[in-house]
Amino acid sequence: MKFGDIVVALGIIAIVIIIIIPIPNGLLSVLLSINIALSLLILLISMYSKDVLEISIFPSLLLIATIFRLSLNISTTRGILKDGDAGKVVETFGKFVIQGDPVVGFIIFLIIVIIQFVVITKGAERVAEVSARFTLDAMPGKQMAIDADLNSGLITEEEARKRRNDIQRYADFYGAMDGATKFVKGDAIAGIIITIINVVAGLVIGVISKGMPLGEALQKYTLLTVGDGLVSQIPALLISTATGLVVTRAASESNLGQDLIKQLFGNNPMLLYIIAGLMVLLGIFTPLPSFTYIFLGLIFTFLGYSMGKGIEEEIVESVEEISEAEELRRPENVLGLLKVDDIELEFGYGLIPLADINQGGDLLDRIVMIRRQIAMELGLVVPIVRLRDNIQLNPNEYIIKIKGVQVAKGEVFFDHYLAMNPGTGEGQIEGIETIEPAFGLPAKWITENEREKAEIFGYTVVDPPSVIATHLTEVIKEKAYELIGRQDVKLLIDNVKEEYPAVVEEVVPKVLSIGEVQKVLSNLLREQISIRDMVTILETLADYGNITRDTDLLTEYVRQRLAGYITNKYVENSELNVITLDSEVEEAIMNSISKTETGAYLSLEPNTAQRILNNTLKSVQRLTSIGEQPIILTAPIVRLYFKRLTEQLTRDLIVLSYNEIEPSVEVQSVGMVSI
Repeated sequence: MKFGDIVVALGIIAIVIIIIIPIPNGLLSVLLSINIALSLLILLISMYSKDVLEISIFPSLLLIATIFRLSLNISTTRGILKDGDAGKVVETFGKFVIQGDPVVGFIIFLIIVIIQFVVITKGAERVAEVSARFTLDAMPGKQMAIDADLNSGLITEEEARKRRNDIQRYADFYGAMDGATKFVKGDAIAGIIITIINVVAGLVIGVISKGMPLGEALQKYTLLTVGDGLVSQIPALLISTATGLVVTRAASESNLGQDLIKQLFGNNPMLLYIIAGLMVLLGIFTPLPSFTYIFLGLIFTFLGYSMGKGIEEEIVESVEEISEAEELRRPENVLGLLKVDDIELEFGYGLIPLADINQGGDLLDRIVMIRRQIAMELGLVVPIVRLRDNIQLNPNEYIIKIKGVQVAKGEVFFDHYLAMNPGTGEGQIEGIETIEPAFGLPAKWITENEREKAEIFGYTVVDPPSVIATHLTEVIKEKAYELIGRQDVKLLIDNVKEEYPAVVEEVVPKVLSIGEVQKVLSNLLREQISIRDMVTILETLADYGNITRDTDLLTEYVRQRLAGYITNKYVENSELNVITLDSEVEEAIMNSISKTETGAYLSLEPNTAQRILNNTLKSVQRLTSIGEQPIILTAPIVRLYFKRLTEQLTRDLIVLSYNEIEPSVEVQSVGMVSI
């Protein structure tokens, strides 16, 4: 605990103690003066703050200031009623305001209280209530706007987190202010009650207990009561004003003083000249004081001249900014063009409504869900998806780019639906023949009128945004290994480090570099293995990183440690039908592994490789024809190299090793690849 924290805690405790324990008049005068200074400080802070979040402590500050003022009220009341003396400050305030007339002094005090209670406090309370209500109602829309900006690439993840945090803080602040204004209102009511008690009780004590004449008692106790009331109510008035300023401030880049000067006097100097002319005319041609009005006219003339000069300077600055913008347009300034976005989605002008929130488009929201889905399935934080319209594309066409390179394209019709026959559909529907872009299935684009008919026939019907979202999801999954970079790995490691620092410290950078960890993770994502369980991955790398730094071999060790996940991913009902490799195939692959300083690779004889691929294709087609998912099971040492060999046929073929399957699974061989 810091020294400042201790001081604040002791100060709040001292406030409570003041209520209970009598304090000397000298110390009381000092505390009353501190109360006035504190109120002035709060007022000035509220004036010079540009944003309410700069004074987010304001509601708590109101409570502390109110309790402090009331505790002083109790102490002064104790001194007035007991000793007829509440210190020099109270007496001075009373004499200065009363000026020998208790009735006038009391009336002035009541006017101050009424102004505070009826005008300022009441208005601030209402404004705070409305601000809290509208702030809370606007939160969902602001959150959606942040998500939209994030997905369109206008802001970064860090900026999005900051804006979401600010929204929450605004809601908390205005909610707290709605309650805190009740403190100020209650304080004003308490001030009136305390004043009445002091006057009545003072007269009773003075006349009955101390035997004072009625006039003398009235003079004495009214003076002290008014002085006490002023000492407490003036700070209360200042804080009420500060509360009103805080809750009525709109969003601005300047403080209150700058906004007042700029908005009242800085927009149109001609208005000031008109006011100056009217002041002079009133001073010359009416019985009003000539000197005063002519002097005011000269002041407004000077203000108009000064503000006119300021506007000219702003125009010059804006011209300079335009010149700077033109400078940026020169061919030499091309650094901004060198940045390549990780993921881009470009579409023709006919598909713009899908991404336009104002036209009911929800593509941005779908992209948010895609990023969450990928994070859950693969453990990958998908980079920002940059959305762009491209007039060079056909109106209904879209393309997907990864790191600036086009990897996929498709075509959708904005006012149509995509109908696909899952194999169980019956009947014919009218539509435009097409190929579903994500999985390459035959489909038809149908109108709204045909939609109900297609659903009755058993067709799967999806809307255009779903088509694009599904296609984008599959592309991201396929290219996930390309999207994960060293910076992304560092973020993942830092996230793990918050809860498991020992694991991270053992691996990075003592055993492996971030680049080597990135290669392992990329290898896993290449075969659609989730990296969400980063703790297990890092622990495996810590176990085997001292034995080998071959990232391919380390990947195999990690896969074996993730056997539970892999089994759950591919096995149903504890049974697994697989294609195995003949011992001759495995032996041929093992004998063809060449190792170099940079890693190992397969150098299989071309004819042998072709025979293996042909036999693999036949076995895969045999399983596919009966509706089975083809999975090839190999020895651990062979798995990686056979997988790379089969990538010449297809990247989607699943190749597992014996060590990646849980012992409880019943493995059934339904085919064999031979030479």
